[in-house]
Amino acid sequence: MLSETLVKKLDGMSSRYAELERLLASAEVASNPGRARVLSKELGSLARTVRQYDALRTLQTRYAETKALLDGDGDDPEFRQLAQEELRGLDEQITKTEEAIKDSFVTTDKDTARDVIVEIRAGTGGEEAALFVADLFRMYQKYAEKKGWKTELMHTHATDLGGLKEVFFSVEGQDVYKHLRHESGVHRVQRVPVTEASGRRHTSTVTVAVLPAAEEEEVEIKPEDLEWDTFRASGPGGQNVNKVSSAVRLTHKPTGTVVHMQDDRSQHKNRAKALRVLRSILYERKRAEEAKARGDLRRAQVGTGDRSERIRTYNFPENRLSDHRIGLTLYKLDAIMLGDLDDVVGALNEHERQQRLGEL
Repeated sequence: MLSETLVKKLDGMSSRYAELERLLASAEVASNPGRARVLSKELGSLARTVRQYDALRTLQTRYAETKALLDGDGDDPEFRQLAQEELRGLDEQITKTEEAIKDSFVTTDKDTARDVIVEIRAGTGGEEAALFVADLFRMYQKYAEKKGWKTELMHTHATDLGGLKEVFFSVEGQDVYKHLRHESGVHRVQRVPVTEASGRRHTSTVTVAVLPAAEEEEVEIKPEDLEWDTFRASGPGGQNVNKVSSAVRLTHKPTGTVVHMQDDRSQHKNRAKALRVLRSILYERKRAEEAKARGDLRRAQVGTGDRSERIRTYNFPENRLSDHRIGLTLYKLDAIMLGDLDDVVGALNEHERQQRLGEL
């Protein structure tokens, strides 16, 4: 039997589903493709759970009606036998549907279907950390290709040896956030750097942040809260270096958040990208604040999602990946770095599913 708390949440999901259908049919949303895209994805993420809940309520109604008939006219032996068989069958269907709802509920929320913006930054380790940023970026690109997702490079800060001090890129597709949300945190690499002449193994770190993409209407950003600075692009590969002040630095004064963009030759496009990143950062903060207010700040998730939490080690000499949050060890690092992330992502999502089922 479903708990009272879960029933209330399911009622809320059903109400939201109906509201989304109404909004998507409105002229206001039809004229705003960005808003329509977000609402359509949210509708799709809720569809399975809401339909299962509708089916459960239909079964419960049939059970109550059959029980009432049996209680009101139970003297006919033949009718009584048929009614009892009907009740047993309905009871089995109700139990199965309740279990399906629990499973669907714990793997879905309003953000699982969102696109994402991924930020990877070099931590400790100097040039080797920057090289690993580039390796992780390629790994996620290849994983996205396997999933049929679209990636767009938004910003990079390259080094002379081909590494990246930082990189921002977006990923668009089906259930992207659901698959990538557990990648946020500190990733540690152990290997012999190409810059190491003595062959000694080094340990370096990079940080990853996966931000659910937010549309303009979802996060209010006041123009007076923004401070823009422009400067000339710098770093290897910039053909307009020292020619045009196309790079931008955006500061959100209320939160102190700073976003740099310089990859595009157009200052206008760099400004638009900076706003996209800022919007997603602020949306993620709002999600965390709402969860904290509810008293369930990521309790059921794998780790905290904090970029300061060490989540994973990539040991190249042993061809080993270890995810420290769930005790997962795989000796296929070479394949993983080529985008074969399904075993890792699947294990993390299953761990979270079991945690949340336990809470229910």
